[in-house]
Amino acid sequence: MFFSVEWLQELKRKCDLVSIASNYLRLEQKGRRFWACCPFHNEKTPSFSIDAEDGIYYCFGCKESGDVIKFVEKMENIEFYDAVKLLADKAGMQLPELETSEEAGKKQKLKERLLEALSLAQKHYEENLYNKDAYEAQQYIKKRKFTRRELNDFKIGYSKNWTDIVEYLHQKGFSDNELVTAGICGRKNNRVYDVLAGRLVFPIFNSFNECIGFSARALGQTDFAKYLNTAETPVFQKGRVVFGINLLKKLKQQQGLDKIILVEGQMDVIAMHKGGFKNTVACMGTALTKDHIQELKRYSKNIVLCFDNDSAGEKATMRAIELFRGEGVDLKVASLHGGKDADEVLNNLGSAELEKMIDSAEPYMNFIIKHYQKQFDLSKPEEKGRFVKAVLNEIKKLELDTEREPYLDIVRDLTNIPVEVLRRDLGGKIKVEEPKKESEVKTNIEGGNIKAVTFILSSLLHHKDFVNNQIDYYKLLDDYERYLEIIELNMPLSSLYDLEGTDKDMLLLDMINYNFSLYKDVEEKYFNECVWMIAEEKLKKEQARLNAEYKNCEDLTRRAEIAKDLGKIARDLKNKNLEVFYVG
Repeated sequence: MFFSVEWLQELKRKCDLVSIASNYLRLEQKGRRFWACCPFHNEKTPSFSIDAEDGIYYCFGCKESGDVIKFVEKMENIEFYDAVKLLADKAGMQLPELETSEEAGKKQKLKERLLEALSLAQKHYEENLYNKDAYEAQQYIKKRKFTRRELNDFKIGYSKNWTDIVEYLHQKGFSDNELVTAGICGRKNNRVYDVLAGRLVFPIFNSFNECIGFSARALGQTDFAKYLNTAETPVFQKGRVVFGINLLKKLKQQQGLDKIILVEGQMDVIAMHKGGFKNTVACMGTALTKDHIQELKRYSKNIVLCFDNDSAGEKATMRAIELFRGEGVDLKVASLHGGKDADEVLNNLGSAELEKMIDSAEPYMNFIIKHYQKQFDLSKPEEKGRFVKAVLNEIKKLELDTEREPYLDIVRDLTNIPVEVLRRDLGGKIKVEEPKKESEVKTNIEGGNIKAVTFILSSLLHHKDFVNNQIDYYKLLDDYERYLEIIELNMPLSSLYDLEGTDKDMLLLDMINYNFSLYKDVEEKYFNECVWMIAEEKLKKEQARLNAEYKNCEDLTRRAEIAKDLGKIARDLKNKNLEVFYVG
């Protein structure tokens, strides 16, 4: 599917990147650029830059770049179409008719139809909760001490029976197949039924506050599971859904967010919100996945694990730690006491005590060390050895030597094994890497002809005044014809991201986001040096080819022509003459 270039340009004009990004980031203006700490990798010094005039962003740290559509795609973890739709809604623009493949069109229509059915079902379940025949559900809510605020925030509802929602959605024009595909209903003996019948219903929302599925709790004795989630559908995949993400997003937009508390289940999330911990979320009835982590990172890089205080919770914490490694987050673990989970702690000790536990959450490596302390008896030499081996294997996974040192000290204090011995077992003495010299950095920047090619193409793309217009760049850069054709399109830089494959074309991305400040005050000199570098290489290749032909040529007339051409190339090389590459 695609939108016209003109329509997308109008969308980007109305959805200024700076104003959109300011909803997610704290921006500071310096000249024509706005700066912030990058939302796509962990950093303390801002390297994420927005060019307000061109409407593009670039991170000098992780090299992420794009336009306002790409920014929304990444921040909301959504696809191109959904990002365009979100921005069009903000701008009050009507989406144009798309040229799509038949299959893509059907998928999009199905998705919209399922979301409509789920939204209607959610509202109907919510209304059911306040009816007289919802007595059992109302009693359960009183027992859990849910207030009207929790009921409203989480849109908690009730499923009356096996057929109520079926009849309601039939009246709204939905077919049996649509109800089953949405996950609301099951099918048995050619009849559909409400899979959540007789249960308290918890709607599951995505970050756009769209209902995408349901979780439900049995209210009495049952031969089935106490908790039940609707089946996975085209709009609901448990491995990607974070319960409470819509409220977390709202919290961040309203007052900012310093950290996220991750608990095990949705009942814990609701209890935590009731206790004042609005920054709490949970995964949906499945183990933590990388998709969950990517979703969380968009809102905060500070994560506190607050899993159940039992052996299963400890195992879940260890699994979560392994998945969070290398994801650029500040991960801590809260140790609960006074209850097996956050809900019990709140009931037994209150919010103030739980807040102390969360505030005193330790770095995840401390949790790992304590975990292995429980596994081994350190008074026994053989078990002490296994403890050290297990912990050192975890310490090895830390990226920086400076991160490893404090934990070696902890292991020493626990085992009385000298740090030097621990370092040796870890894999050698810890080395401190010296910073590169300025000359080495400059050589690295300028080394290699691809650097020269990139500078030339970037200068052409950005219409730099120092560009030598006498040169036919199709002759000079004949291997880069595609990029020269893109430059000739003379499109706004932000529109280049609409070209197919731009997000994977590293050279084009480098051209769009080229940092000309590296050559401040010497841009023209460096441009000419780059042009000559490429020209010299091409002349020498031609010289080598002619020399080889001359040696093998027996035709005297042709040998004379070759000799003449070789003489011309030799003079051009000596005088740095570029005429052979001129236009015409």
